[in-house]
Parts: sequence; structure tokens; C-alpha cells
Amino acid sequence: MIKNGEVAVRRQSGLPETRGLDRGLTEEAALLVERGLAANTRLAYARDWATYGAWCDESGHALLPATAETLANYVAYLAARAYAPASIDRALACILAAHDHAQLGKPATKQARLALRAYRRERAHQGQRTRKSPPVTIDRLRAMISALPSTSTTGLRDRAVLVLGFALMGRRSELVACDIGDLTFTVDGLEVYIPTSKTDQDAHGETVALPHGSHPETCPVRVLKAWLAVLADRGVTSGALLRPVDRHGGVGGAAKSAGRGSRQRLSGQTINLIVKNAAALAGLDRPETYTAHGLRAGGATSAAKAGAPMSAITTHGRWADGSPVVAGYIRQADKWNDNPMRGVGL
Repeated sequence: MIKNGEVAVRRQSGLPETRGLDRGLTEEAALLVERGLAANTRLAYARDWATYGAWCDESGHALLPATAETLANYVAYLAARAYAPASIDRALACILAAHDHAQLGKPATKQARLALRAYRRERAHQGQRTRKSPPVTIDRLRAMISALPSTSTTGLRDRAVLVLGFALMGRRSELVACDIGDLTFTVDGLEVYIPTSKTDQDAHGETVALPHGSHPETCPVRVLKAWLAVLADRGVTSGALLRPVDRHGGVGGAAKSAGRGSRQRLSGQTINLIVKNAAALAGLDRPETYTAHGLRAGGATSAAKAGAPMSAITTHGRWADGSPVVAGYIRQADKWNDNPMRGVGL
């Protein structure tokens, strides 16, 4: 039930309807504000907001503005349903973003954070730990590439996905959005233009340099040139770089081999499936746990193990300066490189 100007929302943007509160925002301005969030963030917030809205309806809590007690109760509700701590954390971020979007004061989160901390501890005591996508380190990447066919259209496309994702330390959204025109080959290697990313919401754009590799099968220059040759042979010289391939070897959007209505760009889910399939073909342990994020994590972890400084990794992978995620990758490498037990005579 809506009282005192509270706003109930069920919009696909995942953010609340605020036309009654926007104090003069035009329809065009409101649309641009909503689109200011990254697409993946909007989708995640939409799911989180729908769950929160349903809970408010069932429990009788006010949707907006929420109180500190409401947030703590909602954390307890999600914890009782075995939501992952990271998912609960994102749900809280969604609710706080909704307050900000509606120009409402944000509720205190101390109680909710304490409840979430207790839930994390309980899961740890129960032997439940967060399962992260295993990093596709350089040795795993080579095994996955070797397991893929080197002559089929699908095999060449999948090799391009894996090598580009690893060398670019790329996010799924960046790989999916990559166009042929974003690649520039130089004497030193390959430059990839990233028009926007999670840490570049204002779309200033960034060019990432990928040097020649020492192994032909994992060299970004050779692998991408091989895939571009396949596309060119089918008359595709512009548009999406990574495209669907049908069982006959037809490339999405290619007039010579696929219908004009065919999809031209891979989805993020398909990128994940490509990684899982390659892990299975390579005989890696628990291949179903591998995802596209493993390429990004593996590129960073392998770079850290090779001695690359944190600043270079964060810049190359488009992380924020001082990213705790990158620091974790470096610690992962250092626990072996600088292990105090190494050389003690065990």
C-alpha cells in the first residue's frame, strides 16, 4: 500500500518510478537517466527489485522509503532462503540506489550489514563457501585451445573467444560488444578499442594493447586474424566480431551462409557456454564451474604470477585503481611465488 508519496515500482530498469518526484524532468531526460546504468546492472537490479517488491507486498513493509529495520528484516528473509551473501549485498545496493534515484534519504545499513556478516559466518561454519569461477590460467588456456578443432568455423570462433577474453582480461559485456572495427593490427601486436566498460560509465573509451604471443595457438594476433579470415570469406568485414555459428558452419549475419534475420552477436550466456565446453573438452576438473569470468581472472592471475605490477594489471583489465579484486589475484600468485616455506628444506 502506497502512503505519503511512496513510489511502487515494477519497471524493467530495476529503479523506481519517480515522475512524481523528479521536479520537472522531461520524458527524454528521465529515459537518459535510466539508461545511464550499464545494461547488466539494470537487468540485475530489475530482478532484485521485483523480489524486494514482492516481499514488501507480502510482509506489509513500505517499499520506499525503507527503514533500517526493513533492510535488516529483508536480509534475514533472503538468508533464510539460502541466497548467496554476494546476492544479498547486491540486493541492498539495489534498494539504496532506488532511494537515491527517488531523491529520498538513504536508510542506515548498520543492522543489515551486521545481519549479513552473521550469515556469512554461519555459512562458513557449515562448510559452505562461495564458489567462484576457477581462473583460466595460462596452462588451462593452452589445454582448452588444444582441445578445440583448429579448422572448423566453430573451433576458430571459440579459440578467438578464449584468447581474446584472456589477453584482454575482458568482461563478458566487453567481449559481446566488440566489433571488427575495434581491432587494429600494428607491428607490435593488436590494439582493441573498448568504447565503454564498468569503470568507464561515461564512455570515454580506452585502447588496450595486446602484444604478439610466443605460442601460435594462443597468440592474440594470429588467433584473431584466423577468425577474421573466416568472417571475410563469408563477406563479413564490419559489425560484430564474435557471432553465432550454426551446425552447418554458417555465421550469424553473413549473407553467404545465413539468413538475413539471423542473430549477429553472441550473447553473454553463449560466451559462458563456450568456456564450459572448452573446459570439458580439455578434461579440466569440474568443467561446469568455468565461466567467462574465469578468462578475466586467469589473465590477471597469470600476469601477477609472471611478475606484472598491480598498477599494470588494473590498467590493462580496466579495474579501478587499488582494486581489492586485483589485490586478491596478486595474493593468490604471491602465496606460491613468495611462500616462506619454499627453500627451507622440507
